[in-house]
Amino acid sequence: MDTSFGGSSSDPLIRDDEFLDLSWEMFGELCRALAMRVGREYQPEMVVGIARAGVIPGAILASILRVDFHSMKISRRDGADLVRERPAILSAAPSQAEGKRVILVDEVTTSGETFRLGLAALRDVGCAEIRTGSVFVRPRGYQPDFLALETDSTVVFPWDRKIFDGEDWVVNPRYEGVIDD
Repeated sequence: MDTSFGGSSSDPLIRDDEFLDLSWEMFGELCRALAMRVGREYQPEMVVGIARAGVIPGAILASILRVDFHSMKISRRDGADLVRERPAILSAAPSQAEGKRVILVDEVTTSGETFRLGLAALRDVGCAEIRTGSVFVRPRGYQPDFLALETDSTVVFPWDRKIFDGEDWVVNPRYEGVIDD
């Protein structure tokens, strides 16, 4: 899948032409919608959030559905730096998932590589059943079992919009010039 959208940003995943600048309130409503779909159709016994950002909707789903929450780290990054072309599993799947119905959650899915790695790791633990859920899904990309919204827009999450520079909150350099202060 081509992820180079052009534009002036130094990050090839950032599109200058279309952004979805999310408030905490909107993000919460999308998580509620995802939880409602999951709860009506699946009734998981455990939520596993993919760290880093997938733990946020994962923890929200677990809280709404009143089930246990665990995380596992699968990433291309080390801190803020992109260090590998493909994602890698950086922490083990939770052993507590053995024999349980699990939903694996991420904040955005495009290619599905992260989900495929997570699914394989959870299968190795011996889950009874595993499904996937994502708040945002890219059209023509991997389709999880549950989603809240499909979009081509670059999503600016409320926790990523501004960063602390040691003295003050500043617009994340990834979004300078494309979102309001």
